[in-house]
Formats: sequence, C-alpha cells, structure tokens
Amino acid sequence: MSTDDSDIDMAADVEPDGATEAGAEAASDEPLLSLDGVEVDFAPGGLLRQYLSDEEIMAVDEVSLDIEENDVVALVGESGCGKTTLGKTAIGLQRPTGGSIRYKGQDIWEAKDNPNSADIEFPDIRRAMQIVHQDPGEALNSRRRVRAILADPLKKWREDLDQEDREETIYRYLEHVEMTPAKDYAERYPYQLSGGEKQRVVLGRALLMNPDLVLADEAVSALDVSLRVDMMDLMLELQDLINTSFLFISHDLANARYLAKKGGGRIAIMYLGNIVEIGKPDEILQNPTHPYSEVLRWSTPAIDPEAAKAAVNEDPPVRQLDVPDPADPPSGCKYHTRCIEAREVCTREEPEVYDTGGTEASCFRALSNHEYWNSQELEGQETIGFSRGDRE
Repeated sequence: MSTDDSDIDMAADVEPDGATEAGAEAASDEPLLSLDGVEVDFAPGGLLRQYLSDEEIMAVDEVSLDIEENDVVALVGESGCGKTTLGKTAIGLQRPTGGSIRYKGQDIWEAKDNPNSADIEFPDIRRAMQIVHQDPGEALNSRRRVRAILADPLKKWREDLDQEDREETIYRYLEHVEMTPAKDYAERYPYQLSGGEKQRVVLGRALLMNPDLVLADEAVSALDVSLRVDMMDLMLELQDLINTSFLFISHDLANARYLAKKGGGRIAIMYLGNIVEIGKPDEILQNPTHPYSEVLRWSTPAIDPEAAKAAVNEDPPVRQLDVPDPADPPSGCKYHTRCIEAREVCTREEPEVYDTGGTEASCFRALSNHEYWNSQELEGQETIGFSRGDRE
C-alpha cells in the first residue's frame, strides 16, 4: 500500500520487542548507556603473534563513562590508545573482559547470556546501537545497488512496510542525507559514488535502524576538510531529527572540538587504555588539567588564530620519550614517561579521576593538597627538539 510523505517518519515509532513496561520504568532514571570499570584484554598469540608481544595487552583499562540520550561524546587520542576498542565494546561488538555495560539499565551481556531474564533482548540492544565505519567502501557491498543496501534493515525491522513503502522510506532517507535526486542515487552502485557519498549511505543505513546511539569511528577522517564539516553538520541535523546520541571517535582534536561544541557535548581524552580527562570542549581546550590534553591542544592548529600565531615557536609540552609498550605499561601514571610535569610520586602511584570543577581528570595536579606538589621533580624533563613552526 502506498503512503504519502507524512506517513513515513524518519524515526520509526517502534520499540524493541524485548522492552517491557517495567523495564522502561526501571530505565527511566538511567543513562542511555553506562560503562562501569570496563576492561578489554587481548591475549598473546593468534594471527598477530609475529607483530605483538608475548604478554597480554590491556587495550581498555577500567573505563567508566555515561552517555545520555541525545548526547555527543567525542573520544580523542592517538593511534593505538584503545579508542576504537572501547567504542566497539560500548555498542556490544566486543565482549569486555571486566566491568559492565548497561543499556537503559539492562546489562547487555547479561541480556545475551540469559535472555529469559532480560528486560530488553540482546538483538534489540544491538539494533539500538549502530556503527559508521571509517572506510565506507569496505562497509558497502560493491555488487549491490544503494536501494538494496538500504532495504535490508527495513526488511528485518519494519515488517509492516511493503515494497512500495520501503522505497518511499529509502528515498526520504537519501534526501535527508542530502543525496538528491534520491531515485537516481538509489539505483547506483557504491563504485559510482564519491567517498563522501558512500559515507552518507553508510550513515543513512545506520539511521534507518532508528538507533539510540551511533558509534562514528573516524567517520570523517578520510574526507576533505570542507566535506568533514558538512558531514559533521549533517550528523547533528539528523541527531535533532531522530533523537539519537553519537559516540564520535577521532585522532583529530579539531574534528572533536567542532562536533562536541556545536552539539553541546563533551570531549573525552584517551591515553593508553584510559580516559585521562573529560569535559566540555571549552574547558578541555582552554583550561585542560591533564598534560596529555595540553599536548593534543598544542598540536591542534588554529584553535584560536591569534593564539596560534603566538604559539608557533613554543616548545611542545611533551618529553623526549617514545610511547610506552601497551604490553608493558609504566608503573604509576601511565603518562609519566612523556610528561614534563611528572614527579617522583607519578612513577609509583596511579591517579584516580578527580573533579577539577571544569573537567574530570586523572592527574594529581588536580588536587592542591596532594603529595605531588612536594614530590621530587624527575630528571630528563627536556622537551622534544622542534617547535610547531618547524612542522609547518
């Protein structure tokens, strides 16, 4: 049966089949997604044995994080810090080796292991949390048209739609991700699309599931700068339209700053398996507490054009040491081997997460009365030997 546009909403009015009224009431005061002490360890060996240490690697180390409804959390860190592993664990693609993950109050792995006692079934939890990959070309079947690619989630989750209704819904989604004329794009194969257009198809496919949370894993890093802005603006427009949240992963603080600030969200800084600081973008960028946040801020161009000019010849706030081996992390604060602010206590004690009044940071410097301030400074605090101007 055919329907007009007003009958086909972007956000399908469907609830997870496993959600009960009691479960909905219990979840009403809960965050959308809550990570509590999450750990992910990778055992040695396997296909990557020749590249990895023989020691167990802790990719995610006791991370706690709450994501609210209609939230934006931008997770930032250098390659290998564990941010993608954390993101995939958060949405149920990777089972944690420690801690818990709760979706609207329901432990997601309890729902998988004990489905009869779950208020929300695991398949419905997975449907509610979708992913947009970094490489859209790898995420799309090159042998299928865009129409067929987008029809699959509708066939599975919208059995109430007949073929004509599905096509109308697909056209609406293509229009919402600014792929017009929609009927023309629906007939194309992925190889006939640009990189930005492929990414829009992947984003549209994720949103067709009417998700509560979308993991955008380096979703704009392969695009030109102007296209990155367009894609992030589109994500925020669609967030308002379908009431979803974004966990946005990036190695680029500039991208994280743009999305989190415009979306009213937070930036979380990740280092060697830990979130070392989290807060509103302005606090992270203008008044960071953790020295690693300062490093990322220093290395991000044009946060403030005038400040950038003044900082061209500043020394980077990082010591002349390499990134530690994740299979053999340093004792105490994991960052102390690179930190120009490190003192003796940092080599033997691991800081907790402290409320600084603006952010939450895992650094002793957040406490004015901590032993850190009377602890002996470390030798070899020289910074690496180049300035920002040398790199430009």
